[in-house]
Amino acid sequence: MVETGVGLGRLLLALDTTLVNLIEAPRGLDLPVASAALLDTDDVRLGLAAAAGAADVFFLLGISPADAIDWLAGQARQPVAIFVKEPHPSVVARATATGVAVVAVEPRARWERLFRLVNHVFEHHGDRADPLSDSGTDLFGLAQSIAERTRGMVSIEDTASHVLAYSASNDEADELRRLSIMGRAGPAAHLEWLGQWGVFDALRASTDVVRVDARPELGLRPRLAVGVHRRSPDGRRAAEFAGTIWLQQGSQPLADDVEDVLRGAAVLAARIMSRLAATPSTHTVLVRELLGMAGTEVDVAAVAGGLGITADARAALVAFAGAPPDVLALSAGAFRADAQVTADDGRVYVVFPKIGAPGSVTSWVRGVVAALQREMGLTVHAVIAAPLTGLADIAPARTQVDRVFHSAQRHPGAIAQVSSLDDARTTVLLDEIVSLIQADGRLVDPRIRQLRDTQPMLADTLAAYLDCFGDIAAVAEHLHVHPNTVRYRVRRIEKLIAASLDDAELRLLLTLSLRATR
Repeated sequence: MVETGVGLGRLLLALDTTLVNLIEAPRGLDLPVASAALLDTDDVRLGLAAAAGAADVFFLLGISPADAIDWLAGQARQPVAIFVKEPHPSVVARATATGVAVVAVEPRARWERLFRLVNHVFEHHGDRADPLSDSGTDLFGLAQSIAERTRGMVSIEDTASHVLAYSASNDEADELRRLSIMGRAGPAAHLEWLGQWGVFDALRASTDVVRVDARPELGLRPRLAVGVHRRSPDGRRAAEFAGTIWLQQGSQPLADDVEDVLRGAAVLAARIMSRLAATPSTHTVLVRELLGMAGTEVDVAAVAGGLGITADARAALVAFAGAPPDVLALSAGAFRADAQVTADDGRVYVVFPKIGAPGSVTSWVRGVVAALQREMGLTVHAVIAAPLTGLADIAPARTQVDRVFHSAQRHPGAIAQVSSLDDARTTVLLDEIVSLIQADGRLVDPRIRQLRDTQPMLADTLAAYLDCFGDIAAVAEHLHVHPNTVRYRVRRIEKLIAASLDDAELRLLLTLSLRATR
């Protein structure tokens, strides 16, 4: 949840008819919206949709008309609007009767693209008529200004060709523009042609404007493009490619100085992207404070108030490694609308301020990990801290979760792909103890160092003997040798270290020293 927002009308203008069309707005278009949530059939079926009551707009994913009507009827606080693909007349009638606006979503649009764009509008698309609005972080405003100045249609993309912002479209928008905005791949033949002719290479290599001819056989109109290159703050490193501004031409001729305009726009876009990268949104700042990343004492009640969530309910924290933040935000928002998501140092943290049984969180995590493996080929690891007594426990839990990941990095495979803090505690504590011993050579028994250096086979036998609690048969099976061979080696070890392995304290010391020198 964020503290600021925009009017519903401005949100729809930013998204444009390429993605959405307003069906009904019984309370007008001036109502402020600042938060979005997703609902799918499982939310309704499992009774999780009731947790979503704090959001202003909802995306209804694959929910039947009957379930949508029942969900609307059960909301104590009616949302400002619902976004639906091909809304059924019965849903429209029920929504408008309760004052809820209905917005139709283009059926080919990808929900994750729409979710990302809506949140970008909430955080960075100010009211250009408001002198206090920060136009320096408004890529949508920049795109519209370029379009008005050049008489074309503009889209601004990141390095992965994801659309960050775009200007209003008209009926002259070609298929490539519409598909790009909707998050779908453009015509394969056209993209292949762009690559063959070095268009993408040229955009990355220089700040020159690139002209792309029309492809009538594909229904594609001519385009101009310019790369956005972001300089380092200290000016010492070479400019970094940050994205592309695309300008599609319609029936009107473009402005005579269109290339100058695009070059100037690329400079402005680079500044805006730098500001966005350097200045996180209010929402991100608050979530990072909640996680204890700000380095200062946290006023949990104030942070919870800023995020619009409860502070003293049973909560949960889940951290992921190897997962895309946008995809996790989409899934977490569908699971619980009050989920708070942020990324840091290669990990994604998801806070659930209010949960029921912890098992439901674990089931969601396992489902997400499995889906990312199945759909995207990603191997994702997750650590769960639940239940927590309230948001005050989130920051300490995040510290413990990070310890699990650090241990997993040092010992791949030692911790399960989906683990709880309780499950990982023994592995983590032992790993940290061994790490302390490794850092101070004085804590390693010198007899183990000598055994490692001169008799590595005996050192491996001793490690197996200690791990198997002295069970000769188990050690023999582990080492693939005869039990008498194990007995002989144990006698040799006791002679070399001049001590009996019956001593419990000695066994503990040797075990730690063996692990520290492994």
